[in-house]
Amino acid sequence: MNNKIIIGSRGSKLALIYAQNAKDRIIENTNLDDEDIIIKEISTKGDQIHNVRLSEVGGKGLFSTNIEKELQEKKIDIAVHALKDMPAIETNGLTTDTFLKRNDPREILITKDKKKLKELKTNAVIGTSSYRREFQIKKIRTDLICKLIRGNVDTRIKKLNDGLYDAIILSYAGIKSLSIEDKTTEVFSTEEMIPSAGQGIIALQCRNNDDEIISVLKKINHNETFMRAHVERNILKVLEGDCETAIGAHSIIEGDKITVEAELFSLDGSKRFYEKKTGKLEEFSQIGRDVGQILKTKSNNSYKR
Repeated sequence: MNNKIIIGSRGSKLALIYAQNAKDRIIENTNLDDEDIIIKEISTKGDQIHNVRLSEVGGKGLFSTNIEKELQEKKIDIAVHALKDMPAIETNGLTTDTFLKRNDPREILITKDKKKLKELKTNAVIGTSSYRREFQIKKIRTDLICKLIRGNVDTRIKKLNDGLYDAIILSYAGIKSLSIEDKTTEVFSTEEMIPSAGQGIIALQCRNNDDEIISVLKKINHNETFMRAHVERNILKVLEGDCETAIGAHSIIEGDKITVEAELFSLDGSKRFYEKKTGKLEEFSQIGRDVGQILKTKSNNSYKR
C-alpha cells in the first residue's frame, strides 16, 4: 500500500471498539503496521437524532449514509458498520462482503432490581427503539408497556437508572464488547427472541473498484459469518426490510448444513409469520431468498379477503 488506510466509523464508544477490532485483524493478517491504518470518526444523522424512531426520519440508512458518502468521495477507504444497522440493499458503487467473526447475537434484559421479564410488575415500562423487540416482548407478556428509547448503551443505562424505564432490551454483542456483562439481568435464547438479521456482526465496506483494499479485506473475512450474514440479509432483501418492518432472522451452521429461522410481524404486531429451513451449506444464498419469499407469501395471503 502506498498511502495510509483510513477506516471510517461512527464516533460512539462501541463503534470505535468495532473499528479497532477491524484494524487489529488487518494488522494480524497483512504486513501493515499500526501507523499504516488511521481510524476516522464520522458523525451520522442517527447519532444526532435521539427522540424519534429511525423509521420516522429515514430508516436504517441514518447510521450509514454519512460514512458511505465519505467512502464514495474517497475520504476513507473502509467503512465499519454494525451489520444490523445497514439497509438491506447495497449502495451503488460500494460493496459489503467482508465480515468479522460474529459476536453473540442474542438479546438481553437489564433491570435496576435484577427482576427478569416474567417477574416485572404489571404495566412495567420497557425501553426499546425496535418494533421487532416490542412485538416479541408483547408475545411473552401482553401487559408490559414499550416506550421508545434512543441513544448509545451508556445513555440508555443512565435513563434506566434515572427511573424513566423499568427495564431496557439491548443486544448482548454490544454489552460484551463494552465489558459490562455484569449489568445483564436476563439473556434470551434466539428461540425466545429471534435477533435482528446480522445482529452481532461487524461488516466492512469499501468501493467496489478498489482492488487493493478488496485484497486486504479478503484476508480478514470470516467465512462462516459471511454465509450467515448473507442468508439472513437475503431474507431482508426479499421482504424489503427496514426499521419499520419488524423482522427477526437468525442462522446456525452445523457441519455441512445451514439452518435459518425468521419471523415477520404485521405492522401493528398482531400477526406473526414464521419460517424455518435447513439446507446444504453451499446453497446458503438461495435458502435466505426462499425463506424471505415464503414469509412474503404468507403475510400477503393473510391480508387477502
